[in-house]
Formats: sequence, structure tokens, C-alpha cells
Amino acid sequence: MERRPCVPREGWRARVEARGFPLHTAPSPAPLRGAAEVRGQARGPYWDETACWLFTNRDVEILERATAELHRLTLEAVEHVVTSERWWDRLHVPAPLVPAIRASWEANGGQGAPSIYGRMDLAWNGEGLPRLLEYNADTPTALIEAAVLQWDWLEDVAAEDDQWNSIHERLVAGWKDLAPFLRAGPLHFASGDDPEDVLTATYLQDTAAQAGLATVFIEMKDLGWDGRRFVDLQDRPVLSCFKLYPWEWMAREEFGAHLPGADTVFVEPPWKTIVSNKAFLALLWELFPGHPNLLPARLGEPGHGMRSWARKPIFGREGNDVILVRDGEPFASGPRGGYGEEGFVFQQLYEWGDRLGGRTPVLGSWLVQGEPAGLGVREGDGPITDDASRFVPHLILDRE
Repeated sequence: MERRPCVPREGWRARVEARGFPLHTAPSPAPLRGAAEVRGQARGPYWDETACWLFTNRDVEILERATAELHRLTLEAVEHVVTSERWWDRLHVPAPLVPAIRASWEANGGQGAPSIYGRMDLAWNGEGLPRLLEYNADTPTALIEAAVLQWDWLEDVAAEDDQWNSIHERLVAGWKDLAPFLRAGPLHFASGDDPEDVLTATYLQDTAAQAGLATVFIEMKDLGWDGRRFVDLQDRPVLSCFKLYPWEWMAREEFGAHLPGADTVFVEPPWKTIVSNKAFLALLWELFPGHPNLLPARLGEPGHGMRSWARKPIFGREGNDVILVRDGEPFASGPRGGYGEEGFVFQQLYEWGDRLGGRTPVLGSWLVQGEPAGLGVREGDGPITDDASRFVPHLILDRE
């Protein structure tokens, strides 16, 4: 595992835009609330092909095994929550969602309502074993970058090499597998109005269409309730819906009270609520203490003897309100986002060492239908991955 400088393709912006990705350059953030006038100023590429990350086949095997093992632990942890009743409050699961979660977990002959995708963020410097930073199980983004853009880059600049990336093909096949679980009528795709969310949802809509499914896109705000069922703006029943919108947000919407009794099949399913916030990291450590793919994690305060940690808001996103502490002293903090009202999880700091030249790449290991499917790498100028951290393509340097 190493980082190598690369020469960007001529006209790379036009190339990625032609693939339906206009978000290649990150806007400048507003440093203070109310400073909206600085939003939208360019601060450099988000899609970054001035470098690439190199992996060996052995590296990929290690990442695949870690991903599969962590997903196995995840399913055991969900079963524990549903059957023991111990963690509902600590996971801040909205009470109205509990019946829907339980029903979705017991569905499909006790195998759980099917899932299409998820992304595990792993820390690894190429030595030892990868460790879980968090599991984006409900609403992961950075998907088209991993599935499509970096594969196009590979074909243009290193077609003789390989990449850990079967994401797109597996998504298309996955929708075919999920089709028998969906209800009659078009499969609706719904998201908020954030451009990245819309892009991710419409890309997934395209993969479903390639699988032969009839699809419709709506914004989440246009999802309505007619007294009997969910409907869209044309009063068509929404009987099956992929939603790129967190379950805890859905529970707070006007229609939230109808979620438990609705006959709509949602993807991702309600049981993903258990997995989708960072308190789940503490649950994993409680159930599997000392597991080599986990980092110690506790709710409310650092663990006994833990002198270096990351403090993460339970419902935080994009590195907002994260604080890193080494030997009891804070040394880095993420953007202020107003998260933390529900509390924090304290996760032992992963020490990257000097092997990667001071870089801290977060390895986004994608799962499709619960199976490892590919890799996307993001890196920033500091140790916290935020919304401006760059997506850097990768390749496998081994040759037959």
C-alpha cells in the first residue's frame, strides 16, 4: 500500500462531467455561521487524479476479509439489539420506529429485509489488520466516484492494471435479486435536495433501470400520505422506495407517524437504523471486546486507560464536531456542524505512523447485498475526513 503521484488526464473535468459527475471541485466552506458569501468559491478538486493509491492483491484480500468479518459482527449485533431490548435508548432509536425495525429484521424468513449497499470506513496503514472507523450503512455517498469514475480513470491511464471494483455490476445484479421482495409498480427513488444525495440516488436509480426495473425519482419532501398509504405528487402509490434519507430524519417528518404501519418496502430497510449512528461502535466493542478489526469505543467518556481518542457525535456527519486527542491533549478538530446533542462516542485513536508519509487515507470498503464489492479512498490535508476531503483513485499493481 503506497501513494504515487500521477499526471491528470487532459480535460479531466470534462471527462468526469460527461459521466454525470459535476461535483468534481469542492466549494469553500463558510468558516463562521452566517458567512454565506464565501460559499461556492473553489478550493481545489474533490476528484483528485494528481495521485493514486497502489495496493497489492494481498492488500485487497486483507481488506475483503476484514469487511466480510465486520459485516458478520454487524448482523450479530443487530440480532442482539432486537432480541435483548438493551440498546434501543443508547442508540437513540426513535420509539415509533422500533416495531418497523423489528418487523424488517424478522422478515425474509428471519434473514432480515434485504439491503442493497453500504460502506465501511476503515483505517489501515498496510501493517497489521484494518480497523473499523464507522459503518455508513443507511445513507452512504461517494458511490459514483468509487463505482464509475475511478474505473474510467483506470481504463484511460493504466488499462493493463486492475482495481478492486465490481460495484456497478454488483448493484445491477443486486437489484435483480431484490426484485422479488419489492411490491408491484415502479420503484421510487427519494432523497433530500442536497446535490450529492440527488446524484447518488439517481445513479442508483440508473443501476436499477439497467436491471430492468421501472423507476421514478422524487424528492423526499414530495412523499405524501393519503390516509391509507404513501403516495407521490401524481398520487401514485409508493409501494417500494429506495430512500437516501436517514431513518431518524424520516421519523421526525410529518409522515413519520405512519412509517410503522405502512406497507411500503423501503431500501435501505428499517433495521439499518441500528447500524447507522456512531453509538453502534460502542455496541460492537461491548459485544466483541478485543476483536482485531475493531477499535475500543465507549459512550459518554473515554475508556479506562484510553489516553488517545476520537470524540465523535453520535449523529455526526462529514467529520463535523469531531475532536482528536493524543495523550490527553486535543490536536485536531473538524468543522463545526452543531452535532452532539445526543452525546458522543469515544473511539481509540488509530495511529497511522510514518509509513504513508503523513497521509491518513480513509478506505471506504463498499458492500453490495452484504458482500465486499470494491474500494474508494478519500484523503484530506489533516487527520479528519470532512466534506472537502479528496477522492483519490486506486489500482492494484500486481500483474499476472
